[in-house]
Amino acid sequence: MNVDTNHQGAYEAGDPQGGDLLSGTFKCFQPFRDKVADLSEALDKLIEIGDDTTAKAARRLGHQLAQVEPSVTMIGQVKAGKTSLVNAMVGWPGLLPADVNPWTSVVTSLRLAPDSKPEDQAAAFTFFDEGEWGRLVDRGGRVGELAERAGAAEELDKVRAQVEDMRRKSERRLGRKFEMLLGQSHDYGYIDTDLVERYVCLGDDFETDTETSTTQGRFADITKSADLTLHVPGVPMKLCIRDTPGVNDTFMMREQITIRAIRESRMCVVVLSAHQALSTVDMALIRLISNVKSREVIIFVNRIDELQDPANEVPQIRASIEKTLAEHQGPEGVEILFGSAGWANTALSGAFDEMSEASSNALLNWADEELRVPAEKLSIQEVIWELSGLPALYRAIAERVDEGAGGEAVEKAARSAINLANGVRAAAGYDGLPISTGGANVDTEALRRAFAKIETAAGSGFDSELDAAVEDFERRLDRSHRSFLERATSSLLAHLESEGDGVVWEYDPTGFRVLLRSAYQVFGRNLASTAKRELGKAAKELETLYQSSFGLADGSFKIEAPRPARMPPPVLLGQTIALDLKGSWWSRWWQRRRGYSNYAMDFAQMIEGETLPIIDALRGDNARAIRNDAAQVMADFLSEQKSILENVLDKLGETGGEDVSLAEPARKSQQDELERTVATLEKLAA
Repeated sequence: MNVDTNHQGAYEAGDPQGGDLLSGTFKCFQPFRDKVADLSEALDKLIEIGDDTTAKAARRLGHQLAQVEPSVTMIGQVKAGKTSLVNAMVGWPGLLPADVNPWTSVVTSLRLAPDSKPEDQAAAFTFFDEGEWGRLVDRGGRVGELAERAGAAEELDKVRAQVEDMRRKSERRLGRKFEMLLGQSHDYGYIDTDLVERYVCLGDDFETDTETSTTQGRFADITKSADLTLHVPGVPMKLCIRDTPGVNDTFMMREQITIRAIRESRMCVVVLSAHQALSTVDMALIRLISNVKSREVIIFVNRIDELQDPANEVPQIRASIEKTLAEHQGPEGVEILFGSAGWANTALSGAFDEMSEASSNALLNWADEELRVPAEKLSIQEVIWELSGLPALYRAIAERVDEGAGGEAVEKAARSAINLANGVRAAAGYDGLPISTGGANVDTEALRRAFAKIETAAGSGFDSELDAAVEDFERRLDRSHRSFLERATSSLLAHLESEGDGVVWEYDPTGFRVLLRSAYQVFGRNLASTAKRELGKAAKELETLYQSSFGLADGSFKIEAPRPARMPPPVLLGQTIALDLKGSWWSRWWQRRRGYSNYAMDFAQMIEGETLPIIDALRGDNARAIRNDAAQVMADFLSEQKSILENVLDKLGETGGEDVSLAEPARKSQQDELERTVATLEKLAA
């Protein structure tokens, strides 16, 4: 690991611009920030009212809440201006290199945090490890594997030649350090454009001096990911924007990394060019987003500044996108926004005089259609910024943060805080709960044994239910896989019988993906239903235990069960397989076969080899990870409840069952404060 924190003049190359524009735009996050503020205030009250154990738990919840960082994954067409859009979103025109086609598979995470300072900026670049690099060099990445499996020798030779060329250039630039760098990372205490380009931008010309660390693209071939912590004035909360390299590349490694990035985010923004919105080359994009919930996808059509008549052309483009999505089983009802990263960066930089006449005319045309505020009430900078679509994009993101990752984090913390508050009620005897005054006769060891029995039964029972759900999912996957292979091979044989082998046959794998998606959705529903039932059952049994142990009336003591774990989208189903790649290589594969049985046998082997890794990944990494996440929710809930119970029992031990609480006026005031706090928490948890 290399650390550099002494770069001079690091902030001169492109500090964030247009701070007022961004600060005003970030106000769209205020509804979520209000929820966080209300929850933080409620946690502070619990810290004030409760004992040390309660305060410690409340502080932990506050810390967890402060670490919430919603993320947005940006994917898009080549030359759609996605990176320029990302630069505008962070107020830093020119930060990430745009309009280049790097060979690398770099996902660049831009992390924004409130109250940051310029000196807080940092960069970390991680390199491929030996296994990942070996897969690329030895097998040509996914495309090489696919071509080899399909027997497409010409394509395989082409890929191998490109890999060898890339390797030679890398070794020439990095020299003896090349092998040593694999699996390592470089960390810096500053950010500028030169630094970023050194790791993520592969230029055409390179210096021959391999020891010159400032060479553009010096580490680009072996860089896997970049993590940039930015100072962006006015950002109200943590937010991560991930710029992906796209899905169409020579070795198809970017596709795999983009799939992982989408899976880890709760939102993805698909950036299209107004000139080629969802052309046939971008079916890979549709395959990816079709496996994500519609509400978690935003389509941003960029570069409308290059249209002659945006007011009339935009409705046509919108209709075309909706038609294409419908025809190819894309998500329904996706929000589609229009704008221009070029306009946004112009507004940020204030370089209005540099706008071309065509861009200015397009802006005026779009203003007549789109501007909702009288132009005379805005500065020229504000007009251009509003028409760029950036404010609308951030409003869409803020809504999804509030109802998605951010809102769920608030709800989760609020539910746990309600349980803490109920523990305070119990220990203090509030609401007429006679625990502190009537608990002298409680057999604490018997109570602990009863809790342990519930804990064991809930954990083991839930584990069994989860395992059954996973096994059912695996059976559905196997049936779907066999059904697809049988249907595809039967279709091939039917084609050969009717058309012979002189006509190239193609088969659409959409049905295969639909079958697997359906199996995944059933698995998700089963898992959510099981989790909701078992978590609710455990909460109810613990309520009953409190009531029976302390002589409480039914319904007088409440425990909030947590929400089940979220099911991540099955983005893996969007992975490119051989049947998706139409064109010359498939025609040559077809023409090389001789005899019907060879067609059927070779095809079945190729497609099984292509699809089995998807099945195995869904069965293994996906299903098992989801199962373990669900089990962890139960384990955390039971651990939380055990801590609360032990705290109540400790209080009983301290008082010996005697009422040593505050004098009545102070007690009443404290109880009222607790009730107001609980009311706030219940509203947040609803």
